[in-house]
Amino acid sequence: MKNSIIPIILVLFGVATAYSQSVVINGKIVTEETGNPIEYATIKMLKNKFVAVSNAHGEFSVQAENGDKAEISHISYKTVVVELQNEMLVKMQSAQIDLSEIIVDANPLRDISQSVIINDIEKRVSQPRSVGHLFRDIPGFAIVKRGAYASEPVFRSFKYEQLNVQYDGGMKIHNACPSRMDPITTHVIPEEIEKIEIVKGPFTVRFGQNFGGIINLVSKNPSINELGFHGSVEGGYETNGGNLVSGASLVYVAKKFDVQLNGSYRDFGDYTDGNGDEVQSSFRTTDYSVKVGVNPTDNQRLQFSWRQSFARDIDHAGLPMDSPFDDSLLAGIDYKFDNISDKISSFTFKAFYSYVDHLMTNENRPSFMATDSKSPVESFSYGGKAEMVFNTSNNSKLFAGVDANLLNRKGDRTRIVKMMNGNVLPMPMTYTDKVWQDADLNDIGVFAEEKIKITDYTTITAGVRADFISGKLNDPAPDFEALYGGEIKDESEVNIGGNASVKYQKNGFQTQFAVGRGIRTASMTERFINHFNVGEDPYEYVGNPNLKPEINYQVELSVSKKFESFEVGASVFHSFLEDYIYGVVNPNIPRKFMPTTPPVFSKQFVNIDKASQTGFEFNVNVHATEKLSFTSEFSYTRAQNEDLDEPLAQIPPLMANLGVKFEENKFWVALNSRLVAKQDRVSASFMEEETPGFGTLDLRAGITAFTNFSIGFAVLNIFDKAYYEHLNFSYQNSNTSAGRIYETGRNFTAYLKYKF
Repeated sequence: MKNSIIPIILVLFGVATAYSQSVVINGKIVTEETGNPIEYATIKMLKNKFVAVSNAHGEFSVQAENGDKAEISHISYKTVVVELQNEMLVKMQSAQIDLSEIIVDANPLRDISQSVIINDIEKRVSQPRSVGHLFRDIPGFAIVKRGAYASEPVFRSFKYEQLNVQYDGGMKIHNACPSRMDPITTHVIPEEIEKIEIVKGPFTVRFGQNFGGIINLVSKNPSINELGFHGSVEGGYETNGGNLVSGASLVYVAKKFDVQLNGSYRDFGDYTDGNGDEVQSSFRTTDYSVKVGVNPTDNQRLQFSWRQSFARDIDHAGLPMDSPFDDSLLAGIDYKFDNISDKISSFTFKAFYSYVDHLMTNENRPSFMATDSKSPVESFSYGGKAEMVFNTSNNSKLFAGVDANLLNRKGDRTRIVKMMNGNVLPMPMTYTDKVWQDADLNDIGVFAEEKIKITDYTTITAGVRADFISGKLNDPAPDFEALYGGEIKDESEVNIGGNASVKYQKNGFQTQFAVGRGIRTASMTERFINHFNVGEDPYEYVGNPNLKPEINYQVELSVSKKFESFEVGASVFHSFLEDYIYGVVNPNIPRKFMPTTPPVFSKQFVNIDKASQTGFEFNVNVHATEKLSFTSEFSYTRAQNEDLDEPLAQIPPLMANLGVKFEENKFWVALNSRLVAKQDRVSASFMEEETPGFGTLDLRAGITAFTNFSIGFAVLNIFDKAYYEHLNFSYQNSNTSAGRIYETGRNFTAYLKYKF
């Protein structure tokens, strides 16, 4: 049985599809208030998922049967579901302005190159330990993980600051921990995320510094609800770890304002892997958020947001230290003025402040007997954005603006040495190590991007961006200063990036060719870290304030086609990487702590001349019937360090996600298989080891027991497979041996949700 499930799924993909007798149905879409035609409205057939778009006169044509249902949506109007009839007239009501999204599907003049939207969060029915786990099933993505709490996405060969990960269209939370125990994905709860927006590659300049891609975590928007009180109460349980999740939301919507309150409590224990071994992974979090929106007029919106997260007793299986606490605050102000005039389409303003207070300690770890280490660290982020959208003609829009991202990090490590060379000291010795050296790294960017519709089916996009970077140390460590000539001067640079693309779409067919120059300044870790374990290996790392920014010249071709009962899509890409930032062993910099313990030298961040990546993503989705569908997604990335003539480190292997779903009005069930190939392209300079391939199988289901009450349940890793991901690793001083963290074994979950 164990070996037959996956072949059965593959066979099901070959099931012949039944085609219905259909006719051409014509219709027109207009505004309810004025009767004016609506252009670029999306008409999605619910039966076969075929998509059409209305023209400048609001007219559309689809191949369907009378009575078939279609979902009609537009960024400026409320989504409606209608039964199709020939020569029908559809009226749409104006929608509230959304301030959190960056991708707009309905209008090619506002669409972003190479964009993907993931929006199936509520049907996952299990409780992901962090938002990072939501990326596991997205093609091209993998998860780098240091424990069950600290996980974050890796896209193709890009990770950490090479990806611009933001929240609600531009707000940022920067990790305070140099070992990345606390990325942005740990400060937002999965249940709060409505969708994940992805820009694959440096193909837009509008949303901050963009080297390898942009990820936008979109929270639920209170303004889309009907007038009055709304809310939900939800909770879940997992058997593997005894995990508990609970949450509540309350929303009040009036014509001129709305208020949303969210709260949650999560308690996750240590889980058991497929071998029956316990993996240290427990943590507790308490979160709450408040959103207040005001609509002065129908085309203006002002929104205030505030959220806090409090995490306690966090065990990191893959790190030499744990976190007694990890607290964060994120506050933001958003304003948008839409449809200002014939020449000015909109004005948007956003400002935010975030703070992270984090403690690392090695208490209860093997090294504690010799040294008691504590590192209280802090991260302060400020930023914002102002953008104006101009109607330069009837067929073009110009996006122009300025944004800022200002970062400060502070914190030292205190070491109380109790043993030295195996001997107990009569009087412990106390040392203070400067972790961040009170560093600042500021980025102010200006950008302009134009989208031009050159035919009814073809759009071109071109943009340019300049980032003005400044970095400095306010409290440098003497040994770090000595390494760079006795004085660390303030650094500044100007980085120029750009993008261009052409997109053609007609009758369900879309193809796009995009080129981009992404440029990324060296991160604070790469510039200023001082003898700290921040890599995937046991080396101490030393920053380099003289690093040049790394550059990504990327080309990408994507093609997709939607037929009546299935759709197929593919992307191929290649990146030429210059001045790539990499850690290399420097024999002139000896290890600072435990100097006789191998490796005895440190790694220093340097620029290497050339690196590259090439790969593809491919998907086929079949709608066998109105209720039964099949999905298949494949992705592969090959990345090479040209200077060292070896693969780049920490690259995801070939992966495939296969699924089948049956969905009724009140019931659905889905079977998903994840197949991961062996990764034998490893980096010797990073002491990287090969990892074996594996396959897992998950069963998820849900039922609407009665109105507004849903029950979800799942069996994850059905066959109790013992496996670990290539991007997981464990430090020598952690309690997990052999340098890897095994994933969760078989897990039964249940989740209840009531909406009112």
